Amino acid sequence: RYPGYAEFLATESVEVLAPARGFVGRLVGSVGTDSSATVPVFESGVEQTLFEEIGRVHRRQGQDLTALLAAYRIGASVAWRHVTEAATQVGVGVELFPELAGAVFAAVDQLSSASLRGFLAEQCDTAATRDRHRAELAELLVSDRCDSDSVRAAAQRAEWALPQRAGVVLVDPDNEVARRQLARLGEACLWVRRRDALIAIVADPSGPGQRPRLGNLLGGTSAVVGESVALDELPASLRRAEVAARLRRAGRLRAGRDPLFVAEHLAGLIVHQDENLLASLRRAYLAPLASLPRSTRERLEPTLLCWLEHMGNQKTIAAQLHVHPQTVRYRLGQLRELFGPGLDDPDTRAALLVALAWGGPANTEPATPHGPGPGPEPGLLPAPRTGSGPRPE
Repeated sequence: RYPGYAEFLATESVEVLAPARGFVGRLVGSVGTDSSATVPVFESGVEQTLFEEIGRVHRRQGQDLTALLAAYRIGASVAWRHVTEAATQVGVGVELFPELAGAVFAAVDQLSSASLRGFLAEQCDTAATRDRHRAELAELLVSDRCDSDSVRAAAQRAEWALPQRAGVVLVDPDNEVARRQLARLGEACLWVRRRDALIAIVADPSGPGQRPRLGNLLGGTSAVVGESVALDELPASLRRAEVAARLRRAGRLRAGRDPLFVAEHLAGLIVHQDENLLASLRRAYLAPLASLPRSTRERLEPTLLCWLEHMGNQKTIAAQLHVHPQTVRYRLGQLRELFGPGLDDPDTRAALLVALAWGGPANTEPATPHGPGPGPEPGLLPAPRTGSGPRPE
């Protein structure tokens, strides 16, 4: 029935017979003793180790253990047939046959259990080793020492197929729902644990079908999905994802979607990398508004932002601000009076757009009690003009 096992018994018969004699002796010797005693242990320490190792070998070679256990059961049946023949020949009373049968099958069951223990132990050892290698590979990929040779060697040890491109997914380690959802990615991802984040490395999150899959899988988990990059760029991509997570917690990113895809927020990351620098930009380029009453600034700033976003289309500006077009023209006249020809300079308009779109409520209080603080460098933005311009609203 199982030629591989039969071949082993044939080629290794000398080594098999010696321990088999001792085993059969213990088995037969157990019959006829006190029937109230528990089933004796038939395997010796050496035999237990041997049969456990047989189970381990099967796991290492990727063989199905059920075939081995089935062969044991067949062996038990054959053994029992031989035992009954021998018992009859030597005049063993039939009243001992039930006990003798129990001894034969209990002995084979113990050997089967030893092989099963070995198989499961090897399985656990293999899984632990593989998990350790996968953790080492994950740490290597997000470190700055991930040269290609080291990564390939680590991936081979971890039995993980290296993708051409990969990305990171960050979730709160205390978010049980997020952890469960990420676990559904299965063997396709690697894991890195940080104090404030659980990081999964996934193959090409921008690849075909991956983006909607991740969006559906991670919806409502507050996850951050990094950009899809070459493997040697993963450390930098992770740093950007960590910045995005921090900025979202601080309310600095307009994260309308959940999960947050970093590729959609690169401008926000650039702007908010240095909050002090952004504050300086706002003070410099919004200085013409600094001396105005707060209520006036709160009307003119959104008007200026809409004007920049819609390239001066007054009808669209009026609709977005829910005001009359005449009001828009009046406010734009005020802005022209305050900013002068700087509004015609492309670089100035770009800086104003950054200052207004990303800065939140402007910190345009005067730097001194006597007027606006210092403006930008000479040539970037003309100083506010004086004269009889439109009266503030």
